[in-house]
Amino acid sequence: MSDSKLTTDDVGRLITEHSPEARAETAAKIASHFDQGSLSPAERQLAEDIFRLLVKDAEVRVRQALSTHLKESALLPHDVAVALARDVDDVSLPILQFSKVLTDQDLIAIVRSDSLPKQMAITRRPEISSAVSEVLVDTGKTAVVASLVANEGADISAKTLDKVEREFRHDPAVTGPLLQRSRLPGEVTSGIMGLDSAWLVGRANVPMSLTESLVNQVSEQFEKALAGSSRLADGQAADLMAHSRERATIELSAGADREDVEGLVRHLNVNGRLTPSIVLRAVCVGDTAFFEAALSELAKIPSANAVALIHDPGKLGFKALYDKAGLPAALFAAFRCALDVARENQFDGGDLDRERYCRRMVERILTQYETMGVSFDASDLDYLLARIRKLPDPTSTVGASPK
Repeated sequence: MSDSKLTTDDVGRLITEHSPEARAETAAKIASHFDQGSLSPAERQLAEDIFRLLVKDAEVRVRQALSTHLKESALLPHDVAVALARDVDDVSLPILQFSKVLTDQDLIAIVRSDSLPKQMAITRRPEISSAVSEVLVDTGKTAVVASLVANEGADISAKTLDKVEREFRHDPAVTGPLLQRSRLPGEVTSGIMGLDSAWLVGRANVPMSLTESLVNQVSEQFEKALAGSSRLADGQAADLMAHSRERATIELSAGADREDVEGLVRHLNVNGRLTPSIVLRAVCVGDTAFFEAALSELAKIPSANAVALIHDPGKLGFKALYDKAGLPAALFAAFRCALDVARENQFDGGDLDRERYCRRMVERILTQYETMGVSFDASDLDYLLARIRKLPDPTSTVGASPK
């Protein structure tokens, strides 16, 4: 080696040089050559011994020079990396953000030291394991969690995402970047508007309760924006977004495991969003699993009991369950009709299958209400649901049309 060779003069300068600038310059030189992998085994061992001396240097700028030049070195001895990572912020942050020598155990211990700058540096690592992500979320710090969820290289488990949703659902600093994560279900913003159910593809590893909460947050943001529009009458924005949110939620449950659907239903109920409208929508689009789980949840009875009552061939079982669930009397005719239609009609397996099924359902419900003297002037499901849920008790609607 020529001028890159580690010499006894280099060692001597580090030991005897009183100038921090000169020691920092020598430290940078040694670190730079070490990271290039151009040293012989003997020279590399000498360099490692020098590093162990440098991490104890009283001057921050010397240790900082070492950290800056070795932050991405795969050859850095573990004990040196840990010493630098635990140093003052000016020294530790480059190592914490970039060094792959640090283990999850090292990172977790540093996260738990409660140093915000160090925690923030760890959230910016190119790759973060689910174990480290969990501990970062456990800090409860908005800045830390927001930075973590904005990092696409962070592996965040379903359990941890669920905790983020519960604890930060009302904090836009966290929900904003969370909505942008590509590992969350597609484009939530397009899904909430009901434009494309393809946004649900790839939702594996993401709890449906979290996705529904994000859907709700986006719908609330749209509602606020729409409410400020002079083109909408009072209440129209809320109605529009309620339908969009419920439509997206039912799309979310389609084809999911029963256990996941039941979890989603419980989540909706706890948050006051298991509405009669969304339950009716489920049965109208043929989502039997959601409908059964919803009746079980609202009536507070075991799922198997609810299923038996719903599919009772007679008329008494479902009526008893309906009443116990506390659903509006004005909607009973629609639910009863929808169940009857569901027994008679199945999906045909062709293109636009669900659309045809839903159209048949709406037509039968409209006919049912016409026999009661209640007429509607559109056959769209959203319109139908909006009108039906505003009906008073059935005994006072005969012969009258809803306003």
